[in-house]
Amino acid sequence: MNTHEIINEEKIEHLLEVGKKAGKEEVLDIIEKARDYDGLTLEEAAILLQIEDKDVLEKLFDTARFIKEEIYGNRIVIFAPLYTSNECTNNCLYCGFRVANKELHRRTLSPDEVVQEAKAIEHQGHKRILMVCGEDPKKTHINHITDAVSAVYKNADIRRINVNAAPMPVEDFKKLKAVGIGTFQIFQETYHRETYKKMHPTGFKADYDYRLTAIERAFEAGIDDFGIGALLGLYDYKFDVLATLMHSQYMDDLYNVGPHTISVPRLRPALGSGLEETPYPINDEEFKKIIAVYRLTLPYTGIILSTREAAYLRDELLSLGVSQISAGSRTNPGGYEEDDREATQFETSDERSLDEMLQVVCEQGHLPSFCTACYRANRTGEAFMELAKDAHIHEFCQPNAILTFKENLVQFASDQTKEKGEKMIEKELEKIDDKKVKEETLKRIKRIEEGEKDLYF
Repeated sequence: MNTHEIINEEKIEHLLEVGKKAGKEEVLDIIEKARDYDGLTLEEAAILLQIEDKDVLEKLFDTARFIKEEIYGNRIVIFAPLYTSNECTNNCLYCGFRVANKELHRRTLSPDEVVQEAKAIEHQGHKRILMVCGEDPKKTHINHITDAVSAVYKNADIRRINVNAAPMPVEDFKKLKAVGIGTFQIFQETYHRETYKKMHPTGFKADYDYRLTAIERAFEAGIDDFGIGALLGLYDYKFDVLATLMHSQYMDDLYNVGPHTISVPRLRPALGSGLEETPYPINDEEFKKIIAVYRLTLPYTGIILSTREAAYLRDELLSLGVSQISAGSRTNPGGYEEDDREATQFETSDERSLDEMLQVVCEQGHLPSFCTACYRANRTGEAFMELAKDAHIHEFCQPNAILTFKENLVQFASDQTKEKGEKMIEKELEKIDDKKVKEETLKRIKRIEEGEKDLYF
């Protein structure tokens, strides 16, 4: 398909204009319809993006909380990013890694150094990693990525590695598939072509179309879990959110698989950035609206929130529809072993450790999860979508979240976190309706207390 048809800018602008004309009753009807968690159309999402009325916004937020609870329960999946290189030949104006940034301390990790980083992440208590690197064909080619993934799987107790990488040909995606990655994540940054061109003046990343079609090549190679998103603040958020949803719909129509995750990174200051200010600033209320619209429109999709956001806002958003968060993050290669702030991609806001974050998650009534079971039980792609769209994924997620959190408490948690965590597990066990599953979960908890690891359904 012509890429202009995948992201039809004229249609997006038209839908947003029409959406402005919707009356309050129509808006409320759409919000009420969403409570069936069957998702919404692009037309309906465009209307919700126009909401300014505070009372209606609260209705929107309440519905987002309801849908998240119905599909995913109160679980929050936790992971950490691992940056293998900050060397890059692109010149993305918003990024600290851009080639024109002469202030940045450049570094590419060897496989052994990647393993050291992975072990440092593991010692925090993490089991899931998002591997990230800059785009330099000579330094961060496919073998750099696959060697790093293989080394971590072999030498650290990290159970699933998702990869955020540059677009690549099918042959390279096949290599990525062969080393056992989970989700392939790629952000279009902005779907608005003219803005994309301005923000990416030179480098391989300047090719909008090649980036947009990367996920289709990943599917051709057998990778059927993908994550997308826009860097919020580069262009009008209403356009980019609706374009992200249009991209999602296109993939769902083509493969019967929508995005496993959507990320909501908001533009942050970066050392050596080519932008003096955020082109399209987004306030906290607008940011909350974005997350809520994603949750109502794509109820089955995981929503990822990074440490870009401040602690107070991250805590609030745990209840609004977010289902995955990073914790204890570093955004520079080698950052977990030796934190060089002049090697980072962007500034983080939430500096709390994983242990501190686990306490907050529990205090708010959420169940931390380090689960990686779906990837290893072949519940990916269309198989995952069927469970998530029918709201049955919690049948696996609930006991697996309990088991992985229990393992973290036994191995890594502080006394204070253990106390809060054990109380949370007691409450969550009562939510397992299937008697046999509950009995087996209790047996496996006992086995974990006796030293066993990696037990899952």
